Amino acid sequence: MLATATSEILRCEGISKSYGQVEAISDLSISISKGQIVSLLGPSGCGKTTLLRLIAGFERLSNGSIFLGDRLVSSLGQEIPTEKRHVGMVFQDGALFPHLSVQQNVEYGLMKNGFRKNIINDVLNLVGLNGLSDRMPHQLSGGQQQRVALARALAPEPELLLLDEPFSNLDPSLRDQIRLDTRLILKENSTTAIFVTHDQEEALVMGDKIAVMNQGNIEQFDVPQVIFHQPTSKFVAEFIGMADFVDAHLDGSNIVSPIGNVECPIDILTKNPNSFEVMVRPDCLDCSLCSDNPNGTIESKEFRGASFLYYVKLVTGETVRCLLPHTNDFPLGSQVKITLRHQHALRAFSQGQSIDSQMPL
Repeated sequence: MLATATSEILRCEGISKSYGQVEAISDLSISISKGQIVSLLGPSGCGKTTLLRLIAGFERLSNGSIFLGDRLVSSLGQEIPTEKRHVGMVFQDGALFPHLSVQQNVEYGLMKNGFRKNIINDVLNLVGLNGLSDRMPHQLSGGQQQRVALARALAPEPELLLLDEPFSNLDPSLRDQIRLDTRLILKENSTTAIFVTHDQEEALVMGDKIAVMNQGNIEQFDVPQVIFHQPTSKFVAEFIGMADFVDAHLDGSNIVSPIGNVECPIDILTKNPNSFEVMVRPDCLDCSLCSDNPNGTIESKEFRGASFLYYVKLVTGETVRCLLPHTNDFPLGSQVKITLRHQHALRAFSQGQSIDSQMPL
């Protein structure tokens, strides 16, 4: 069985993986195009690493099929060994050989031919480690060790690169720089990659697209802007960024909410849900001191350097968060007016799922 020749590098069709009675991956399907970087995001135990191990061939499928390019590499009746899949992998701790130099680590797995030294030099230059080829892993910083691991994975020119939380052991300031450098390296090399993380900011920065996983399946797969602004479920909304939900109701052709009323889109009217709620993010809201008809009270706040994050209890008893510049330093207990910012939107949810509308105020 062959996949249709396309620009797809990876296609998973209805794959599942069980460990006894526990189903780690459940009827999951995804396809990734050549040159794409996909962030695989989700809480611990959702199946991210299991999916990577299935793609790499470290685990066998319980059901479904996996294609790499036009090759069927995994199904119930066929398993191509890991070493023949042409897939590279970068692990959380780098997994360098401590007794081998940088050059020896990178050349590990390369065929012995006349081009090998040129390949090593090229890939070390790509990751910014030229001149360090004779150093041992213990002589390198954490960031440099991860660059060596990346160089080793890139050297055989894999069809697909899998990165399993490769920066989680680095200090935050170093992690920010290394992940940006890594994205540039992958793009310069036109490398197709899947980047596993549980860090939502990292997923937004790294991925051309984001796959949000939940309980062994993909809840939503789209570009970062759509995932963030148009989540299809409350799970995705709450997992990507900060999101609050307030009850709303229909009044004729208007939606009435504690932070303002908006004209109701036609598809909400036609679906006419009995009850629903609307999503707001802290950057969607304005907050101003108000003694005349306030709709909220500041309960607490967090100073974040360039901004304050306010927790505001609305008159309905619900709490929303509001992000304001550091110059807006309001005392606790202040009466405030919470409104939706211009050109921001509400998104309606019923029974945990989006009603597929955004309602600009």
